Amino acid sequence: MPFNTNDLYDAHLENIQVAAPIFKNFGGRKKFYGEICTVKAFEDNTCIKEAFEEDGTGKVLVVDGAGSLRCAMMGDQVAALGKKHGWEGIIIFGCIRDSVDVGKLDFGAKALATMPRKTVKRQQGIRDITVHFADAHFTPGHYVYSDEDGILISDKALI
Repeated sequence: MPFNTNDLYDAHLENIQVAAPIFKNFGGRKKFYGEICTVKAFEDNTCIKEAFEEDGTGKVLVVDGAGSLRCAMMGDQVAALGKKHGWEGIIIFGCIRDSVDVGKLDFGAKALATMPRKTVKRQQGIRDITVHFADAHFTPGHYVYSDEDGILISDKALI
């Protein structure tokens, strides 16, 4: 279903959060939305890969990577895994790599920047907890809407 965050905001402004405009679009799908699932991990993408191995139909993975610019939390292979399992997209408070190839996928991907260095796999991270960054709370089971103009968060489905 087509949407834009401007119209959603205008229609639901009293019940919606707006994330700070710190993210860049990297995925081939510029508009995406879905139920929030979360990962909190610092410079280790093990939990992202685990999540993307599960059915993600109608879901968006929101990753609190503590804003680290030292390594990429996702590359093209992990993004392709998410797409394969039906995930709508990912929002990373951190970096990605393989941005050209990620941009060729019909998959939503927002992050702070790109970085060629990959993470170290230490099997660390927490899933399905409320995370806070970009002046917003991302709670599992709530909904996120992302397009070229920004990111909105709601405790209920808006479309």
